[in-house]
Amino acid sequence: MNRFKTILKVVLPLLLGVVLVWYSLSQISVSKLVQYFKDANYFWIFLGAGLGLLSHISRAYRWLYMAEPLGYKPKLPNSFMAVYSAYLINLTIPRAGEVARASILANYEGVPFDKGFGTIVAERVADTIMLLVVIGVALILEFEFIYDFFIEKFNPSTLILAVVVLLVVALGLFIFIKRSASKFALKVRRFVSGLIEGVLSIFKMKKKWAFIFHTLFIWVMYLSVFYTTSKALPELSDITLATVLIGFILASFSIAATNGGIGSFPEAIVIAFALFNMPEDPSRAFGWILWSTQTLAVIILGGLSLIYLPIYNRK
Repeated sequence: MNRFKTILKVVLPLLLGVVLVWYSLSQISVSKLVQYFKDANYFWIFLGAGLGLLSHISRAYRWLYMAEPLGYKPKLPNSFMAVYSAYLINLTIPRAGEVARASILANYEGVPFDKGFGTIVAERVADTIMLLVVIGVALILEFEFIYDFFIEKFNPSTLILAVVVLLVVALGLFIFIKRSASKFALKVRRFVSGLIEGVLSIFKMKKKWAFIFHTLFIWVMYLSVFYTTSKALPELSDITLATVLIGFILASFSIAATNGGIGSFPEAIVIAFALFNMPEDPSRAFGWILWSTQTLAVIILGGLSLIYLPIYNRK
């Protein structure tokens, strides 16, 4: 049964990715997509790629602060190569990259696997919080737009009823998870407990402010990559901050749906940009350009990292 579940976890995202690639390319001809690639301003694309590289260097450096309280002083090159190796492996097997990263750090830096994996989970907690912050900022900045959108699409009384039902369901679910002894409730409680513990552990670090700075820097770079790359297409030159934020949020969630966001990433951007009446073809082309450049960087640097790791650590 466990083996079957493992196969499903690998095969289903891959199949969904293939279907979404087919759908995306059925909405825009390959020749037209290639033309967008040819006409793009590569100054902005390379700038976006450079900012993406800075975010990953910062991620590698941030991890050093987490290893220090455990009594380890890993080398930055090993941390950097572990990060890119993990991203590359995630393209083939979703969420296997974190395990691979902990294994690399155990092998080359002597950090016990369980401790290394625990720090990576804590990193993910910090990143989850940052994504929630981005969502919160988007809701605050675009509250009027979101409110008008739902009022236009749904009857106000129906909307109020839906909110009340959601609150009742959420309250019922909260009571069930708090009191139930079922496997699902226990799993959720452990997850929430780990989330809180991870957040508190950040504030117990010696260099917590440096860790927080790098976390903020990483996410500012992520948003900057999204914004600068959009400038590569003249049709998106008047893109607004709200469009960037909503597009970034949906694109971030899409990465978890398929292997590295293949197929799902461009379509998530099309959906987000459509809310702001952005043209469909340039939006889809932008999604493919951004996904392709970042994925290509991961393939090249991740592949080189896997090759160079044993050479760098041969002594």
